[in-house]
Amino acid sequence: MFERFLSKDVSNLRSSEIRDLLKLTEGKKVISLAGGLPDPTTFPVEEIRKITDDVLREKSDRALQYSTTSGITEFKKELVNLSRYRGISGINENNTFVTVGSQEALFMIFNLLVDPGDTVIVEMPTYLAALNILRARKPNFIGVHLTQNGPDLDELERKVKESISNGKKPKLMYVIPTAQNPGGTTMSLDDRKRLLEIAQKYDFLLIEDDAYGFLVFDGEAPPPLISLDKEGRVIYTSTFSKILAPGLRLGWVIAQEEFIREMELYKQNIDLHTPTLTQMIAMEAIKRGVIQNQLPLIRRVYREKRDVMLAAIEKYFPKEATWSRPVGGMFVFAWLPEKIDTVKMLEESMRRGVAYVPGSSFYHDYSGRNTMRLNFSYPTKQELEEGIKILGNTILDFLK
Repeated sequence: MFERFLSKDVSNLRSSEIRDLLKLTEGKKVISLAGGLPDPTTFPVEEIRKITDDVLREKSDRALQYSTTSGITEFKKELVNLSRYRGISGINENNTFVTVGSQEALFMIFNLLVDPGDTVIVEMPTYLAALNILRARKPNFIGVHLTQNGPDLDELERKVKESISNGKKPKLMYVIPTAQNPGGTTMSLDDRKRLLEIAQKYDFLLIEDDAYGFLVFDGEAPPPLISLDKEGRVIYTSTFSKILAPGLRLGWVIAQEEFIREMELYKQNIDLHTPTLTQMIAMEAIKRGVIQNQLPLIRRVYREKRDVMLAAIEKYFPKEATWSRPVGGMFVFAWLPEKIDTVKMLEESMRRGVAYVPGSSFYHDYSGRNTMRLNFSYPTKQELEEGIKILGNTILDFLK
């Protein structure tokens, strides 16, 4: 009945394929390599319980009350302190903005910046939720393929030149430089500098998604783009979902004050402000060093699981396949022989007891039909070994 009453914009909304898969696997004996769930053993449960008790006992009048749209000032000051661990300096609380997870941040940023017909640049593949938000804005996409070291910057510059010559100047590029989701790639420092140079040369913004910047477990995490930015060209987002707990639904943005003011006006018309209680819990988690102390555990757990998955892939996948070897984050991305359609193979894989996310969802043009994203953070080590074995045998059967 309601279909004829819905707005035209609703027709541009897409369900998240990952969320749909999680529904299908719920309550079933399926090893899910599909989601992007953190390992719950890494949640600092006792510390969060103690903080919550303290906040409710000592600050309930504020914690349960309405708050400011851009975020609690004391919390934003702690975000400035936390940002120093990622090498971000020269900012203050007026450069920060608190959101309901980083997905709300991306929703607000893209709605503030992108009009229908604008030209935007995305990696191929890239984060599905960001793509779905952008698709609803109806832009003109430029896709840049990933290499094992991040986006192909030669391809980027060539495509930007072509687009400008065709009268379509890019407005922004959405990029995940560190432990890319889904690609698992991390850009070198030199490539980060070159990307900024390209953005400056052709005058477009960079939307930096740093969801996994704290989760580099091989070597040191490269500095985020915003720490190298001299022009205020980078709008930075990150999240507490991977370093504290996703149930708190907290993210944040760092940008120039003029853009933060636009975000504040926009959020007033969405949900007024981010929940006060969860902000105060996260604020105390930073002040008490809970996050900083928890990061080594998270990195160790994910490094061990990454190693199990990569060893199993090496053992069970066909020799024609290639895959990323992430230095951080939660995902491995695999490129299978061209004859494999991972969308068509998913039903059989799930029948055998393993779920994954077909890679085409992560491409703006739904190419990449022979690719898949595999999550190693949530399953147990035994499930990772067993799941990859089943998946490898399924792939081999489809190659026959």
